[in-house]
Amino acid sequence: MSTIIITGGAGFIGSHVVREFVLKYPNYKIVNLDVLTYAGNLANLKDIEHHANYTFVKADITDANHVLQIFEQYKPDGVIHLAAESHVDRSIVDPLAFVMTNVIGTVNLLNAAKTIWKGDFEGKRFHHVSTDEVYGTLGEVGLFKEDTAYDPHSPYSASKASSDHFVRAYNDTYGLPVVLTNCSNNYGPNHFPEKLIPLCIHNVLTNKPLPIYGDGKFTRDWLFVIDHARAIDLVFHKGKNGDSYNVGGFNEWQNIDLVKELCKQVDEKLGREQGTAASLITFVKDRPGHDLRYAIDASKINQELGYKPSVTFEEGLSQTIDWYLNNQDWLDQVSSGEYQNYYKKQYQG
Repeated sequence: MSTIIITGGAGFIGSHVVREFVLKYPNYKIVNLDVLTYAGNLANLKDIEHHANYTFVKADITDANHVLQIFEQYKPDGVIHLAAESHVDRSIVDPLAFVMTNVIGTVNLLNAAKTIWKGDFEGKRFHHVSTDEVYGTLGEVGLFKEDTAYDPHSPYSASKASSDHFVRAYNDTYGLPVVLTNCSNNYGPNHFPEKLIPLCIHNVLTNKPLPIYGDGKFTRDWLFVIDHARAIDLVFHKGKNGDSYNVGGFNEWQNIDLVKELCKQVDEKLGREQGTAASLITFVKDRPGHDLRYAIDASKINQELGYKPSVTFEEGLSQTIDWYLNNQDWLDQVSSGEYQNYYKKQYQG
């Protein structure tokens, strides 16, 4: 049985990756290592938490000694590292928190893997999950490729760029077997309502303004989170050692057009007059260092590993809205902070 530690497995993307591996690989032992910050929610995994091949461990990756103890206890053959502070707005307010988790935490994991594998890297793999934001910004044309020079503009993207460099350095210096993925903006079920899509859905349901930065023309490539989990599975198992793979959704949308499409779908699903949700759109002051456009060239993972998205953006958005409409209790709990009691009830009695 292979043992894989998945960090940040109670978070938005991480919970979908944990579910993908627990259900698809019953012969693997999946260890979910998460500190359960505001964005980590074990209720995201209620459907698989009692599976025999799943274990949850509460730990902070900034605690090097505890991380090493966990690695020595479970002796993982693989690591899929998703744990990260990821909200740009929060990084502007508290950059050091991003340095600690995204940089120091990553190095602690690399050191633990290097220590327990002791130079015997056969069958071992460290998969580092990163972001397209490390590349900086694009004009109206062009795409981020794997060899695009890094040019981060926010404390968040700078911290992720640093972590990427450390992962590559451990491959070059120590021979640690690594792969990296840099993804575009994710969306889908279980997304904490601070990011654009879940925030807008939540605000429409609670009749609050839909805040749009600047003129709303900031452009992003959107990736359905379930497709991202599939891509991580592919790269973890079939990616070339030392290589990076850009993962995108082939879906570029300006923020204002995305929110209008979201509003249209919500009104349709709630049987309301068109324009009801859109009337809540409110333009707000732009944030510092806001990148104009991100766009991923995902041709490498498509051609080498056969990856392609399973849904169009409109289809994925429809599924996402349906999930939030059918899980308003989840929204209420994460908005109030009640979800943080789940760990205490489930794991501390």
